Amino acid sequence: MKLIFLGPPGAGKGTIAQRVTDDLGVVQISTGDLLRAAVAEGSDLGKEAKGYMDSGELVPDTLVIDLLKARILKDDCANGFILDGFPRTIPQAEALNQAGVPIEKVINFVVADELIIHRLSGRRIHKATGKIYNVNPDGVPQPPADMDPSELLQRDDDQAEAIANRLVVYADQTEPLIGYYKATGLLVDIEASQQIDLIIADVKQAVGA
Repeated sequence: MKLIFLGPPGAGKGTIAQRVTDDLGVVQISTGDLLRAAVAEGSDLGKEAKGYMDSGELVPDTLVIDLLKARILKDDCANGFILDGFPRTIPQAEALNQAGVPIEKVINFVVADELIIHRLSGRRIHKATGKIYNVNPDGVPQPPADMDPSELLQRDDDQAEAIANRLVVYADQTEPLIGYYKATGLLVDIEASQQIDLIIADVKQAVGA
């Protein structure tokens, strides 16, 4: 089961991926985790990636895809994977296809901009652990009841103005992937404004699990 999770920031891609990996027997792969792991391993590709990261440059798509190809050959990907946050552009999707990385289904999480701004503006990071919580009454996951609010930090890019800018970038760079993958017959739309358990049920149905 080789999947791409597509959708705007705040659509819940990462949260849903974490919730379904065990049930589907697959591994969640995000670009950030992929790069950090490669650098930590000290592989040739990791050293090359570190050079770009240390100089503040974007890691080239070709290198990211080489890292991805190496990652999906590992034993824990034997049953499949979820690509979370990659590809972000049509050139990346084309490069992924040309590299022979097999994709069986693209799950597109559909959610209104207003709800995204509401969700992301409630997101907080626990300073000590890096875990992400949501302080909105309807937020998922909620911080523990005994957690001091001062332990939680709001990222600059989770403030309303920054979120609006992120949505503009998404519409410009990533949203065209919806049409790209729809033309391949791989795309399935999932309504992501529902309760999380309903979203998970829809994802499992979409992939035949």
